[in-house]
Amino acid sequence: MPTHNVAFLSVVLLSVVGSGIAFAADLHGGKPISAADASAWDIEVGPDGAGLPTGSGTSAQGANIFVEQCSACHGEGGRGAVTTTSGAPSAPPVVSFVKRNGTDDTTLTIANFWPYATTLFGYTRRAMPFQESKSLTSDEVYAVSAYILNLNGIVGSNDVIDAQSLPKVRMPNRDGFIPFPRNPK
Repeated sequence: MPTHNVAFLSVVLLSVVGSGIAFAADLHGGKPISAADASAWDIEVGPDGAGLPTGSGTSAQGANIFVEQCSACHGEGGRGAVTTTSGAPSAPPVVSFVKRNGTDDTTLTIANFWPYATTLFGYTRRAMPFQESKSLTSDEVYAVSAYILNLNGIVGSNDVIDAQSLPKVRMPNRDGFIPFPRNPK
């Protein structure tokens, strides 16, 4: 092999190895995350309400927030839309009174798909609105949750939803879920 090829290959090899070392240093040589930075991502909410923040909201407050932050994707009154205001496919409706074809006479609503109301709060808090997830305040998430629960006929229009009342909300299909065995044999 000519000398210039060996020299070229040596430079390439050293560059690759050097890049690998630099990359590995970035993976293991970063600074530790602070407790304050980590707490911004520690937003898990349990079925019993563990992890719910302070704050509160009502359906009336949530209606205005829903119009401003949610209806472009979920449609007027949460009933869905064909497309979003940008023309993209819409998000699923959050309320529906369409009867399901099949095993029972239930409707297709959040009430059928989530056994705990805290799941609605947790999902909305971390993922909505889609383009600006985690941008709603705790009061806004409580209010939007109250509005959606009210649209589904689960809470009253004047009920205050907060860290104490939300875990007590009994979702209509809570007992309709079959637990998946952790260690099937």
